[in-house]
Amino acid sequence: MSDPTNHGALRKAADFLGLKKSIVGLLTMVVMVGMGEHMAEQFLPLYLVVLGGGILSAGALNGMDNLLGALYSYPGGYLADRLGNKRALLIFNLIAIFGFAIVIAIPKWQAVLIGAVFFLSWTAISLPATMGLVARVLPKNKRTMGVSMHSLVRRVPMSLGPMIGGAFIGIWGVALGVRIAFSVAIVMALVALLMQQKLIKDDRSDGVATRDAVSNIGVAALFKDMGPGLRSLLVSDILVRFCEQIPYAFIVLYCVRIPGSVITLHQIAHPISALQFGFLRSVEMATAILIYIPVAFHADRLGKKPFVVMTFVFFSAFPLALLFAKSFWWLVPIFVLRGLKEFGEPSRKALIMDLAPEDRKAAMFGLYYLIRDMIVSIAAFGGAFLWTASPRLNLLTAFAFGVFGTIWFVLKGRDLPTSGDIGKSAGARKVGVATE
Repeated sequence: MSDPTNHGALRKAADFLGLKKSIVGLLTMVVMVGMGEHMAEQFLPLYLVVLGGGILSAGALNGMDNLLGALYSYPGGYLADRLGNKRALLIFNLIAIFGFAIVIAIPKWQAVLIGAVFFLSWTAISLPATMGLVARVLPKNKRTMGVSMHSLVRRVPMSLGPMIGGAFIGIWGVALGVRIAFSVAIVMALVALLMQQKLIKDDRSDGVATRDAVSNIGVAALFKDMGPGLRSLLVSDILVRFCEQIPYAFIVLYCVRIPGSVITLHQIAHPISALQFGFLRSVEMATAILIYIPVAFHADRLGKKPFVVMTFVFFSAFPLALLFAKSFWWLVPIFVLRGLKEFGEPSRKALIMDLAPEDRKAAMFGLYYLIRDMIVSIAAFGGAFLWTASPRLNLLTAFAFGVFGTIWFVLKGRDLPTSGDIGKSAGARKVGVATE
């Protein structure tokens, strides 16, 4: 006979973490699709170089990631509000599977870029639907926790996937190992698709008013509804993402020894193996996972702005620290620092949802990412030319953008009243005390 006390404790834990049935379905999908995706994604710059694409192809892939992320974000939000989150996520998963299949079928660097048009879409196009689902299912005082659970669970495959992918490369080499990783990715994405359809509630009947509102509004009109607080966050976020994306595609090339390759330019003094790089990614993600829940708990009560400021500080510090890397053991604390950049990421996403209009949250989230990533794609493409000139120039330029973005948000960013502030204000009104 089951113990009702245990059931009560589990229910309280689920309520604390915001684990509604639809959220569990969403998180299952994130783990399965993410595990397949991240077994190969981190090693794609190596794969492109091995297939003859060169450094510029790696820069092009990173630029495409940002540009396509921008172009897909708004349609992703629009479709989520129009079709419902469940049906939209089904479509997005099928698009990603098609991209995986292209890379497996055609071992050419040009095919990787074509397949990327589809598989790079999954995170960007599904994120507005994901955030819209969190906003629809959870109350305001649980949204940061809901976003944090999504971010935490998303880091599990980001942690384990590169280690498995690195092992595949160690056993079968870069070219075959990456294709095997993508084959596993298709299987896991199909399992995720089935689980997602079983667990996530069909929300078509919930969103008629929202879909009607979205169908009658364009990008320009939606941008007018973006308040000054959200615009200030957007500007600072763009600057900080320049910091992240200028060196992003080249970090693996900077650190990892390419088996059988004569390419040794622009690397640390003692390059590491692909498996060691996978371990560093696991260190990064483990660091992020450990901080998500405590940060989310305090952000919903103390305000989101301080946590967003801290995450911008960590973003800025990483490229500067990378300049001093010499070997694997130097890289371990540097990747811990990289993991700390997730300190306020759920708070930032929850702040976007808080500042967005109530009836168009997914669409506004998509518009935010459309604007941000369209501009940031310039940094991703330009990073290749900076890296060709000098890794030092690339990393110092990235650091400068991070500092400017952090200062902008400190001066211009705004927060919303916390749940504690709202409670105090309500209590004051009850006893007739004026609040300002």
